Amino acid sequence: MMLQIGPHQLLNNVVLAPMAGVTDLPFRELCLELGAGLAVAEMLTADPSLSDSRKSQLRRQHSTKAALRSVQIVGNDPKVLAAAARWNADDGADIIDINMGCPAKKVCKKAAGSALLGDEALVADILQQVVAAVDVPVTLKIRTGTSRDHRNGVNIARIAEEAGVQALAVHGRTRADKFNGDAEYDTIAAIVDAVKIPVLANGDINSVGKARQVLNHTGAAGVMIGRAAQGQPWLPGQIATAIATGIAPPSPSVDAQLRLMRRHVAALHDFYGDFMGIRIARKHVAWFLESLLARETFLLWKHRFNPLETTADQFSFLDQLADEQSALASSSQPPKPIEIAA
Repeated sequence: MMLQIGPHQLLNNVVLAPMAGVTDLPFRELCLELGAGLAVAEMLTADPSLSDSRKSQLRRQHSTKAALRSVQIVGNDPKVLAAAARWNADDGADIIDINMGCPAKKVCKKAAGSALLGDEALVADILQQVVAAVDVPVTLKIRTGTSRDHRNGVNIARIAEEAGVQALAVHGRTRADKFNGDAEYDTIAAIVDAVKIPVLANGDINSVGKARQVLNHTGAAGVMIGRAAQGQPWLPGQIATAIATGIAPPSPSVDAQLRLMRRHVAALHDFYGDFMGIRIARKHVAWFLESLLARETFLLWKHRFNPLETTADQFSFLDQLADEQSALASSSQPPKPIEIAA
């Protein structure tokens, strides 16, 4: 199933969510290679005083392997956000995404992210000014409201459509929920019914079956996969294939997963350099191992990997793990089944 955002037709309707500290360039490239239809970059502050920081420079990195360049910006000043959108469009962004969904305290205390949902007039002003500032499509990520007693997602969606926003991603929790409890999809279904622009359903979509259930329940144009892709970069592509063909492909074999993990660690080292690459690889390897191994085994290997301080030691560890898993696979003891983690 295709998804159209402005002039851009995606290969499918499964999008990797923007996640700070996760969807850097190496991770986006890997998820797209494995079948995601679009991968949105980590959020960038609209504050011009921080645009030249090392973090912002790394988050702006792009490559042809990362396909369409969707840049997410965060802030609360309409003029500043409009200027940031214009700068990023001039810098090559194909899509400008606005963050009104992040529940993190450090973002909300600046009246940005999901905190904006409590001021519908300001939301309208921001969206109108950003849309007017650029010639590329503007998309928006929101939550269902500020709290369970104030789910105003339908109002926000209508404001967005009227302002010229061309696609909407909705996380099925409120700002107050943060990531607690289960996502709810009734509000997303109401938003789909209220607007004509494409709506992506987001929140707790961690398997092919859950994606199908959410699409059937909401009528959304597609799904956005977030935390479930950590350690399972094949998941968005797996879901996309299942939606397109009706057949859910199996997860990669243990050997294939370990080869992907090793290649990804090499890409992280190349992207960040030895010092940062070694440290950032730790969390990515932990996500891979958590989805691959039983909990006790995962904790053992994680505690062995994290203290490693050199590139050579990290690769030696991964080779040793691959050898052990290969030995298990060839022995009478079957390896742990690979399942899509919740």
